[in-house]
Amino acid sequence: MYRLAVKQYLERHGFEALCPKAVLFDMDGVLYDSMPNHAKAWQQSMAAFGIRMSADDAYATEGARGVDTIRAMVRRQQGRTIDEAEAQRMYDEKSRVFHSLPEAPVMPGILELMGQLKGAGILCCVVTGSGQRPLIARILKDFGEYVSETRITTAYDVSRGKPNADPYLTGLRKAGGLEPWQAIVVENAPLGVRAGVAARIFTVAVNTGPLPSQVLIDAGSDLQFPTMTDFSANWKSLMASL
Repeated sequence: MYRLAVKQYLERHGFEALCPKAVLFDMDGVLYDSMPNHAKAWQQSMAAFGIRMSADDAYATEGARGVDTIRAMVRRQQGRTIDEAEAQRMYDEKSRVFHSLPEAPVMPGILELMGQLKGAGILCCVVTGSGQRPLIARILKDFGEYVSETRITTAYDVSRGKPNADPYLTGLRKAGGLEPWQAIVVENAPLGVRAGVAARIFTVAVNTGPLPSQVLIDAGSDLQFPTMTDFSANWKSLMASL
């Protein structure tokens, strides 16, 4: 299965080999089991501005820059265009609600996977649609053995967020100027998967949320796992297929 997925990826992009020197992780739903909190925060905060946002909306737009999500929702529901500054004020309220909720746990299996990567000399990087300093600080606290701040890409590093390729192309640069075939993306959301695919990076989807698996397949993921623990358990098998 893994050998076929890699073969199809190489043929699709015209690359000779997949030789990962870095793994680029999304944050929410990948490093942390945080999406239930985000869904609650989106619903509660946007209601204060007259915006209806369901839990499914939160999962479907996960990975995009928060201000982009808000501007799209306002345009669609209220028929008006707001600038980034107004969207940022609304996003600040969403952030306030999110940080009032209990802290989300580290995703089971992620530390074990990062340990394997470090042992193999593969860099661990983070590419997130968030830009909140408390979240970045928490990444460094929880994963500081594996991730440095210079290898974290946030919403403020790009002008176009996921599903555009820009966040993951920036992640490649922060990983040392790598080529797409020298990295692997790990995502849990359709917009993030589309961003990894757009950057021509081998993209693994881990379905840690409630969306149907077919949504991630349709977004273009090269491989899919049901949990991060399962992905960690199969990492060596994936590398042996290269």
